[in-house]
Amino acid sequence: MLEVGTEMRYDLYDLFLEKAEPLASRDRRLTVDERIDRDGNVLRPMDEAELRGAARALAGMGVEAIAVCFINSYANAVHERRAHEILAEACPAVPVTISTLVAPEIREYERACTAAANAYVMPLMRRYVTDLREKLADLGLTAPLNVMLSGGGIAALRVARQAPILLIESGPAAGAIAGAHYARITDTPSIIASDMGGTTAKMCLIEDGEPEHATTFEAGRVKRFAHGSGIPLKVPVIDLIEIGAGGGSIARLDAMGLMKVGPQSAGSEPGPVCYARGGTLPTVTDADLWLGYLSPDFFLGGEMSLDADPVREAMDRTLSRPAGLDTTAAAAGVHAIVNNTMAAAARRHIAEKGRDPRRYALVATGGAGPVHAYGLAGLLGIRRIVCPLGAGVTSSLGFLIAAPATDRAHSHVSRVESVSADTVNAFYDAMAKDATRALVEAGGDAATITIGRRVEMRYVGQGFEIEVPVPNGVLGPDLGTVLHERFLERYDEQFGRRITGVEVETVTWRLTASGPTPNVGLNFEGQRVDTGAAEKGERKVHFPETGFAPCRVYNRYGLAAGTTFRGPAVVEERESTVVAGPDTTLSVDAYLNLIIDIDESRTD
Repeated sequence: MLEVGTEMRYDLYDLFLEKAEPLASRDRRLTVDERIDRDGNVLRPMDEAELRGAARALAGMGVEAIAVCFINSYANAVHERRAHEILAEACPAVPVTISTLVAPEIREYERACTAAANAYVMPLMRRYVTDLREKLADLGLTAPLNVMLSGGGIAALRVARQAPILLIESGPAAGAIAGAHYARITDTPSIIASDMGGTTAKMCLIEDGEPEHATTFEAGRVKRFAHGSGIPLKVPVIDLIEIGAGGGSIARLDAMGLMKVGPQSAGSEPGPVCYARGGTLPTVTDADLWLGYLSPDFFLGGEMSLDADPVREAMDRTLSRPAGLDTTAAAAGVHAIVNNTMAAAARRHIAEKGRDPRRYALVATGGAGPVHAYGLAGLLGIRRIVCPLGAGVTSSLGFLIAAPATDRAHSHVSRVESVSADTVNAFYDAMAKDATRALVEAGGDAATITIGRRVEMRYVGQGFEIEVPVPNGVLGPDLGTVLHERFLERYDEQFGRRITGVEVETVTWRLTASGPTPNVGLNFEGQRVDTGAAEKGERKVHFPETGFAPCRVYNRYGLAAGTTFRGPAVVEERESTVVAGPDTTLSVDAYLNLIIDIDESRTD
């Protein structure tokens, strides 16, 4: 099963297509005789003697962890639970993952991949967690230690030991949670949270102060950023798009002589050419320095100097002379290409959801995010940009303001007209109790926990589903009728049509439990970070409208709440630099966010 996968090709025309290697080699994938049907009935009991033989064989191989996945176990996990007991007895020092613990959902291939990935990282995560707790104790820190989940919630440390795969995207999730925080405090209902760092840019749509979520994630892609080329995981995640565009993305000419930027990256070692650490290929950061967006003397707040001299040589050698351009045109091309790469990905992601990017504001974070936000916003037709103070480390804020939250799922396929309200009520009661226990363990208060419910549905015969909200409270006999109508509404919203006369079925019932979001917004109100001069001087900065022209440079820490000024402007802080063109008005709000409003007359 792990070898065959879904038989889908992520590139139809690549004759030498490579697939992601399964995490367990073929000689370490063993079978056991058992069978449960799709309704959860035991057709053949599990052969426990065969399982014990498999355990001895795996122990002889010296495996560090074991994953168990039986077909249709999502309908009845009795065999997986019994297998866990037997393996724990036979291999007491080896951690065991059963698929229904981490992904109790239909589709055995994805469920098996998730179980294997969880087992793969479990030994390392357990050592890491133990080491972290010991070091914190040595420092005298005895407060409870929680972890961030990929879905954006805070959970107890036990989750990191038992189901570490649920943390796979916890860092980017924290950035999205921070973006949602700025959506709330700026009273902006629709936001694109954009985090651009050294190697990648990530974006997330925020609606009504909440990031959007997904139930699948792909890891270990053979072809970077090619959907379908990795290992599918059934884990709740914040719905992010990832683009190979960052400060370290390398610029080059392809075989056709066309300029390309990324996804290859110089990283931090050796890094961009201007770091003077051995890098020889020009990057986005090198182009930004040449165009005047970055100060050679105030990078990382002055802790690191950038050298512009080797940038010209690298640009001319690899881009300018082969393409017949001057250095500035090549640098401007690099900057424009990386902006267009991000804009194209954002447009596609937003269009798939049936929305218009022009009704969003942009929250720019990450070290390179505020440098490119002005250009990105113009390409998307966005008129307002929010640049938080300390944008380069905003993701860390997401960890501090995230609410305790967790997700549960139960797959049960049923025609919508036959769905039993009593059965569904029992599913949700069990999931709610389990989720509440987990949140209380993470420090939540049971009295403040809110529950959200939804179900994945599809037309009978379709391969994939869409999510439909499920009413709160006790569900009654009209459940099937209510869900059918809601499904038609969501399908029409997403695909622009209703299909009548085709049967509809429910597939997976989902529940999200969450505590209140900590309110830390007032901690920034009215503060002035630095009493020094707001204006640092002037330097020549390149904009497409003007070419190189004088531009005022500001000290971010000298800008008090209520300050307003016109662009063009460069605003410098330790973690990042904000760039605003000549058609902008900049202002500082009560939380020291730098708000950039682009004139309505601008055309791109």
